[in-house]
Amino acid sequence: MGDSLAVPIASLGVFATAYYIGYVVSNALGGIGTDRFGGRSMLSISLLGAGGFMALFGSTTSATVGIAVQALVGLFAGADYSAGVRLIASWFKPSELGLPMGIFTTATSLGTAIANAVVPALIAQHGWEASYHLFGIISMVLAVVLFFLLRPGPMLDDASESQPATGKRGFAAMARNRNLILASLAGFGAFWGLYGFVVWANALMIKGYKISPSTAGFVVAIFAISAVVVKPIVGFAADRFFGGARKVPAVVIMGIFSLTLVAFGNLSSPTAFMWLAPLLGAAAYGWSPLIVALVPRLVPASVTGAASGFANATWQLGSVVVPVVVGAVFSATNSFSAAFVTLAAGPLVGLLIMLAVREEKPTSEPVVNERSAAQG
Repeated sequence: MGDSLAVPIASLGVFATAYYIGYVVSNALGGIGTDRFGGRSMLSISLLGAGGFMALFGSTTSATVGIAVQALVGLFAGADYSAGVRLIASWFKPSELGLPMGIFTTATSLGTAIANAVVPALIAQHGWEASYHLFGIISMVLAVVLFFLLRPGPMLDDASESQPATGKRGFAAMARNRNLILASLAGFGAFWGLYGFVVWANALMIKGYKISPSTAGFVVAIFAISAVVVKPIVGFAADRFFGGARKVPAVVIMGIFSLTLVAFGNLSSPTAFMWLAPLLGAAAYGWSPLIVALVPRLVPASVTGAASGFANATWQLGSVVVPVVVGAVFSATNSFSAAFVTLAAGPLVGLLIMLAVREEKPTSEPVVNERSAAQG
C-alpha cells in the first residue's frame, strides 16, 4: 500500500494512528451507547460501518483520503468491544469471567493470525486492495447474522440495559474509581507494546533485515496463534487457581512481555524470530483476559459497557501514539533493537502501575433479572 500510494516507510504509521484515533473515540461513545441501546444493536452497527469503510479504503487512490477513511473505519470498529463485554458479562458471575473473557479476547489474536496468513498471498495474487474488499464484505455479512443470533443473558436483558436511576451517579462513581483509572493506565502501557508490535513487526523485519514479506507475515501469524491458545488458559487458571484474582498474574505476564520484546529486538534471523514468536505472543496477549475481566468487577453493573469502553479507549491511546513514535525512532536510528526497546517500555510501565491497583473481590453477585431468567 505504501508503494501504491507513494507513502514512505516512516509515514506508514500515520494510517494506523488515524484508525486508532477513531477507535478510541468510538470506544468511549460506544460504551455509553451500549449501556443505553443494548450490546446487540451496537455490535451490528459497529461491524456494518467498519466493513463498509474497509471496502471503501480498498478503492482509494489518495493517501490523504485513505487516512480519513481509516479514521472512519476505527470510528465504527471500536464500538464492538464494550458491546461484547456487556453481553458476555450478562451471562456469567464476576468471579467466573476469566475463561469467557479469555475466549472473547481471542478474537483479536485470530484476526491477526488470519490476516497475516491470508493477506500476503492475497496481495501477491490480487493486490493490497483485495484484502480490504474481502474483509470489509465479511464484516458486513457478520453484522447482519449477529443481529439475529445474539441475545443478552439473564443478568441483564435488553429492557434493563438502560438504567436512568443509576446513570449519572454510576458515571460519577466510575470517574472517581481509582482502581478503574489505574487499570486503564496499566492497559495503556501493555497495549503500547502489543499493537506497536502488530503494526510494525512486519515492516521492521522486512526493512531492517530484508526478510521476505511472506516470512515476516508467518512470524506474526505464529505470534498471534499462540495467543489463541493462551488467553482461555490464562483466564481459566485465574478463575480456578487464583480465586478469580487478576492483578498478580497480569503483573507477571506484563514483565515477561517486556523482556521478550527486548529479546526479539536483538535477534536477526528468520529462524530465531519464529522460535521466539510463540512466547512473545503468549506474553503479549496473556494479560488481556485478566484486565478485561477485572473491569466489570470494579464498577456497578449499570455502567459495565461505559466502563469497559472507557478502559479500552484509554488502552487504545497506546495504539494511537506508538505507531508514530516507533516510526520516528526507527527512522532516526535505523535500529531494529531501538524500535523494540521503545515497544518494551510500554508493558514495563504498565506493570508498575498495575502494582498500585487494589483488587477487591466482589461482595455479592449481580441480581438476576427474574423476568429474563424465566424467559431463558
